[in-house]
Amino acid sequence: MKKFSNIAFAILSGLFLAAAWYKPYTLFIFVGLVPLFVAINSIHNSNGRRKGLKIWGISYVAFFVWNLFSTWWMYNASFGGAAMAIICNALLMSWVVSIWYNLEQKFHNKLNFWLFIPLWLAWEWGNTLWDLTWPWLAIGNSFANTVNFIQWFEITGPSGGTAWALVANILIAKIILNGTKDIKAWIKPMAVVFIPIAISFIILGIRNIEPSRKINVTVIQPNIDPYNDKFVLEFNVQLNQLHQQLSSSKLNKETQLVVLPETFICEDILENTYTESPQLKNLVTLMRVHFPKASILTGAGTIHEFEPGETKTPTARKYNNSNDYYDSYNTAIYIDTSNKCSFYHKSKLVPGVECLPFPWFFQYFERFAIELGGTSGSLARQKDRTVFKDPFYKINLAPAICYESAYGDYMTEYIRNGAEVISIITNDGWWGDTPGHRQHLSYARLRAIETRKQVIRSANTGISCFIDEYGNIDQPQPYWEFAIINGEVSLNTTKTFFVRFGDLISYSATFFSLLLIVFSWFKRKPNNVN
Repeated sequence: MKKFSNIAFAILSGLFLAAAWYKPYTLFIFVGLVPLFVAINSIHNSNGRRKGLKIWGISYVAFFVWNLFSTWWMYNASFGGAAMAIICNALLMSWVVSIWYNLEQKFHNKLNFWLFIPLWLAWEWGNTLWDLTWPWLAIGNSFANTVNFIQWFEITGPSGGTAWALVANILIAKIILNGTKDIKAWIKPMAVVFIPIAISFIILGIRNIEPSRKINVTVIQPNIDPYNDKFVLEFNVQLNQLHQQLSSSKLNKETQLVVLPETFICEDILENTYTESPQLKNLVTLMRVHFPKASILTGAGTIHEFEPGETKTPTARKYNNSNDYYDSYNTAIYIDTSNKCSFYHKSKLVPGVECLPFPWFFQYFERFAIELGGTSGSLARQKDRTVFKDPFYKINLAPAICYESAYGDYMTEYIRNGAEVISIITNDGWWGDTPGHRQHLSYARLRAIETRKQVIRSANTGISCFIDEYGNIDQPQPYWEFAIINGEVSLNTTKTFFVRFGDLISYSATFFSLLLIVFSWFKRKPNNVN
C-alpha cells in the first residue's frame, strides 16, 4: 500500500506544480513539492532496498506529470518533439533529486532538504546554457501572472522566485513530516510566503522610473496562418493583403517605429546583397505609404553566403551541386528612415526545431542526418546581443526573437549593451489557441520587471501588446485576429541590480553545488547506509 500511496503523492505533486502555470492557481507553487518530499521521506525511512532508485522513480513520475500538464500544448507543433521534451525534461529534473539524495546519504545518512535548493537552482541555470536548453518550467517563471508579488525580481531575477518557492515548500513539508499540531509552527512558512509579497507592494509604491524620452510605436499583428498560408503564399500576396488591411485601419501618421512579427518576410533574404532584395524593397515601399516617418522592425529569414577563404561555421550548409556554402538565420531587421538595414540573428534557438544540438560534434554525422530527414539544417546564431541604434530617432532597441524572451539572465545583455526598450517579435501560432502562447506572453512581463524596460510585443497570431516597466499589459490583442495597436512607449537608461550584476543567486548556487559534489568524491560513505 505504501508503494501506491507514494506514487499517488508523486502524481499529486506533479498536478500541484502544473496548476501553478495556470493563472488563478499560482500559489500552488508553494506546496507543489510537499507531497513529493513526503513520499521521499517515506521511502527513505522504509526497510526496503534500492531506496535511491525508488526515489528517482517517484520523482520522475512527479516531474513527468508536471511537464505533461503544463506543456502538453507543444504537440500542436510536433507530437514527437513534445514527447521528447516532456520525457527528457522530466528525466533531467529527476536526476537532480537523485544527485541530492546520493549526496545526502554520502554525508550523513539523513534527509536535509535544504541542500536541495542550491542543486535545483544550479540545474535551472545550467539548463539555460546548453544546446538542449528548455527553461520553460523554471519554478520562478510560475509567478509571471502575479507581477504585483514579484517586483523585487529587479534584484534577484526569476531564480529569486525559485528559491522563495523552495524555502516555503521545505518549511511546510517539515511541519507535515514532524506531525506538528501547534498552529504556531505555521508562522514561519506563512512569513516566508507573505513578507516578499509585502516588500513587492512597497516597491510598487516607491519605485519611479523616469523616462528619458517617449516614442510613438505601431505594432502590427498580421494573423497569417503559419501552417497553411504563411510559408505557402508568396510574400507579395501577403503584402497586398496587409496593404488592404492597413488601408481600412486607423493609423498614426506620426508613428516613429513600426514593429512586425518574427519571420514576417518569409522568403530568404541574401544579406550579402540585401539592398537588391525585392522583398525588402516592397516592404519598405508599403510602409512608407502608411507610415511615412517610421523606422521598421521586422522578422525575416536571411542567409549569408561565405566568400572564398572565409572561415565556415559548424552550421554552414552546402548548396546542391556546388562547392559554395551558406548560413541560414532567423533574423530581426531594423530599417531606419534612410533605409539602412541592421541585422540581429536569433541566438537562443529551439532545440530540434531550429538547431541540431552540439553542431561541433554532430556536423561529422551530417550525411546520416540528411538521410534521416534533413535534421542537419541547423540555423546559425551570433554571440553578442546586438542593440539596434536608430540614428534619427535615437532609439536603442533590444530585438529579442521569440524563444529568447524566456531567458532572464540572457536578456540583461541587451540592456548592458545600451538598450532602452525591449521588442519581442514572435510567431506563437504553431501552438494553436492553447496555454502555450499565453505562457510565452507572461514571461515577457518578467523581463520588463527584471530590467525595468518597457516591452513592445508583436506576435503573428497574437498576443501583441505593450508591457510597462512593472509588468502590466496594455492593449492586449485577441488571439487569431488581425490587429494594429498604437501607443506611446517610454525609453529609459535604468540599469537594475539584476542587469548590473546578473543572476547572482544562480551563480552562487552553482558554485556551491560544484564544491559539494567535488567534496563528496573524497568523502567516505557512512557504514550504516543501506
